Amino acid sequence: MATSLSNQKQLFGHPVGLYVLFFTEMWERFSYYGMRALLVLYISSTVGEGGLGWTNASALELYGWYTMLVYVMSIPGGIIADRLLGQKKSVMYGAIILVAGHGILAIEQLWAFYTGLGLIILGVGMLKPNISTMVGGLYKKGDVRRDKGFTIFYIGINIGAFLSALIVGWVGENIGWHYGFGLAGIGMLFGLLVYMWGQKHLAHVGNFLGKSTNEEEKALMNKPLTKVEKDRMLVLLISFLIIIVFWGAFEQAGGLLNIYAVDKIDRVLFGWEMPATWFQSFNALFIIIFGTLVAGYWASRKLKGKETSTLLKMGAGTIIMGLGFLLMVGASREAGAMEFGTASFWWLTGAYLLHTIGELCASPTALSFITKLAPVKYASIMMGVYFAATGFGNKLAGTIGEASQSEPIGIELIAQPSDLIAYDRADTLIAEDKSISIRSTIYLENGDLRAVSYDQEGLNTLSLFKFEKEEKKNEVVEILAENNATSAAPYHATFEFEKDGEAKKITENKGDGKDYSGTFRIEEVQTEKEFNTFLFIFILTLVFGLLVIALLKPLKRLTHGAEDNEGTMNEETEGFELADNN
Repeated sequence: MATSLSNQKQLFGHPVGLYVLFFTEMWERFSYYGMRALLVLYISSTVGEGGLGWTNASALELYGWYTMLVYVMSIPGGIIADRLLGQKKSVMYGAIILVAGHGILAIEQLWAFYTGLGLIILGVGMLKPNISTMVGGLYKKGDVRRDKGFTIFYIGINIGAFLSALIVGWVGENIGWHYGFGLAGIGMLFGLLVYMWGQKHLAHVGNFLGKSTNEEEKALMNKPLTKVEKDRMLVLLISFLIIIVFWGAFEQAGGLLNIYAVDKIDRVLFGWEMPATWFQSFNALFIIIFGTLVAGYWASRKLKGKETSTLLKMGAGTIIMGLGFLLMVGASREAGAMEFGTASFWWLTGAYLLHTIGELCASPTALSFITKLAPVKYASIMMGVYFAATGFGNKLAGTIGEASQSEPIGIELIAQPSDLIAYDRADTLIAEDKSISIRSTIYLENGDLRAVSYDQEGLNTLSLFKFEKEEKKNEVVEILAENNATSAAPYHATFEFEKDGEAKKITENKGDGKDYSGTFRIEEVQTEKEFNTFLFIFILTLVFGLLVIALLKPLKRLTHGAEDNEGTMNEETEGFELADNN
């Protein structure tokens, strides 16, 4: 006979099942955040570096679609649990699918890449909306230990998120992208094994209940919405707009800010260069450090009788998070102040800190807010719409990141290996069929385009390549003319070349210098786009945050006192995953 809630086996004052879910979710978040830390960098890395060789813009576009679908799939994942399998089996099947998805990503084939991403989307959709609900199911209604149980669960999430960027990120950047993906898969396998082992401690939770036989619930499902319920639904729909904006900005972490960390941040600390992916661990680390402090601040306000409504927290959190992008405006200014410049490590660190403080204000109450305002008959639908809004925020993040990238200009190497001897290591790299990059000044002289090596003064870079499309050359000339780029005040570009993958397979042609193509983008144009993007995100979040605060009183009236009689402040945090956006 299944164990009841009242006689569950206990460990440290909590059901043993809590720790089963703790480690399951810890390893699932380890795999998810580890893979996310690598995804954009892998896609945008050259084929020679083991990546796919896509442009930054294309990488960010795919990132947006992927992160959107991950959360939108939570809607069918929840429906499957409610109507077919129950939460426990849904989590099991989701974990199995995730192991398969991460494992397939370890295969160095394009079909495996797409298949792996598809399986991860399905797996997260099955697991994510159900495992947190199972934590709540371990406790009776009104059990004072429930909030502490969620706090313990949050710790597992943050441990997984923190360690994944450090370990998986390092392996992916330094050993190989697919080794990193494979390591994420091993982490998910550990999570699955823990979950399977712990089934005896979850016998009473997450089971399929079928259709309700409760007459009161049936009556509520058939009852028309009252005016109060309609007003509350309206407030929820409005709040979903701020959710889209919030996560559209916050999720730049895995996309634009990830690329920016590689290209424009000085990551050298005391003579050691920190892997760019390690920045992905900062959010979880800051949550562990500052989570209690932020919660304590709002608790203090509540004890003093001051405003602590969910809408205020969402508005304030969005503004605070947006201030992080104001720091990135400063980083862009610093990097753009010198040729091929980088910005201080502390700009991005400060940005992640403000993003975390904003998240701790805005996100903890979101799911609880829905449960307070949504009518019973639409509770699941509104929760699904919330997840969809989060997904659309992720897609917005990818779209904004994509718009921040100037279009790379295609070029083809026409120089012979002997022509490259004067360029630093270029001839040696060509001899090994490796990719090369040449930094150059670029300007107009008597209306003609000029490109001169930045590192070897006087060497004509323009003689080494030809444009794939002549109209692109004309575009470059127009840009330089508009900005009056001359030899005295030149613009700058890095010309990057890579040998065609099929040509590299022909060993007898190794080192012939043929079949090299590449791209370049003008540094000043790219810097301006990044500056404008960071400034746009700051203004967008500021405007939406202030708008929510300005409309606070009328919006609160429409909630009809849904938050006026709350218990402890911790009750608001049910369902919130500290290192996650749900």
